[in-house]
Amino acid sequence: MKIARIFAHRVDLPLKEGSYKWSGGKSVTIFDSTIIGVETECGLIGYGEVCPLGPFYLPAYAEGVRGGIKELGPHVIGLDPRELGKLNHVFDKTLKGHEYVKTGIDIACWDILGKATGLPVCMLLGGRFGESVRLYRAISQVEPDAMAQNVADYSAEGYTRFQLKVGGDPDTDIRRIHAARAVLKDSDRLVADANTGWTQHEAIRVAKAVRDLDVYIEQPCLSYQECLAVRRHTDNPFVLDESVDSLGMLQQAKADLAMDVVNLKISKLGGLTKTKQARDWCASMGIAMTLEDSWGGDITTAAIAHLAHSTPEEFRFTATDFNSYVTVSTAEGAPQRVDGFMAASEAPGLGIEPKFDVLGPVVVEVA
Repeated sequence: MKIARIFAHRVDLPLKEGSYKWSGGKSVTIFDSTIIGVETECGLIGYGEVCPLGPFYLPAYAEGVRGGIKELGPHVIGLDPRELGKLNHVFDKTLKGHEYVKTGIDIACWDILGKATGLPVCMLLGGRFGESVRLYRAISQVEPDAMAQNVADYSAEGYTRFQLKVGGDPDTDIRRIHAARAVLKDSDRLVADANTGWTQHEAIRVAKAVRDLDVYIEQPCLSYQECLAVRRHTDNPFVLDESVDSLGMLQQAKADLAMDVVNLKISKLGGLTKTKQARDWCASMGIAMTLEDSWGGDITTAAIAHLAHSTPEEFRFTATDFNSYVTVSTAEGAPQRVDGFMAASEAPGLGIEPKFDVLGPVVVEVA
């Protein structure tokens, strides 16, 4: 079996809430997503998706995905898509860095592997742990009372994990955290996610102001060193996200006791192959994980579901269902949220089929 063709569609994903706001005044109303197809000589096709959270979040942008496929694609034509290790070796020899570019092709090849073997991707990633995957809801940054109301509304829909977008004015953020925690049950989990938005002194001040609350502090500052300093000044559980972009950084953070939970984003690490490697290492080290990505629609949500469902439950802090945030459905068969949980498909591969009338024309093709 050999790769004969790689192609991509561009699709806009408008948000149901109208906009999504986080630290530093950043906001997005429509996400620019790329759906990637990998076709074999025998006609088997797998699909992946890459959707950066705008060009100002991580070193990734939507046009970069499509431009990168033109650069990378010719080097993987003729390879066997089932040989994921070999494929990723070629990725890294051909294109240094730019992990998000490699992600869509890698996910699509896992989809092919599942279809070729007749197995769902979660079985190939390690097995299916539990009946479903607990989800979190990201709460867009608005005024404290409005954020608390949004938390309460999503709690009524079955969510029990909440990622509160802070990282703005410290005094306002302190009020946001207190207001949100006040409307939750004792058993619910609240994460104050600054998305690198505080300076070190601001982060320490906020951490001290909420030290008596049941709240996790996530990625308070831009640099790893600043986050580590904040970690050493707080007793609250601590989450790292943006600063952990490789297995090497995970190992460094573990050695420094820099985190209690880590967020593993598929496109930040380079696809399911490398995220599985990081996931398995975290499980062996006893580190809890949020399994997710930067953003996306139905296909990204399917990939997250398979990764999360194949993660032992004691290390699976939470995951996310991005397709419930957007107004456009791009694929049949994608996981759907039920009372704050989702489940990976039991069909072969990712278990999805793109809606080509929604995707529109092919915008990139390599053969």
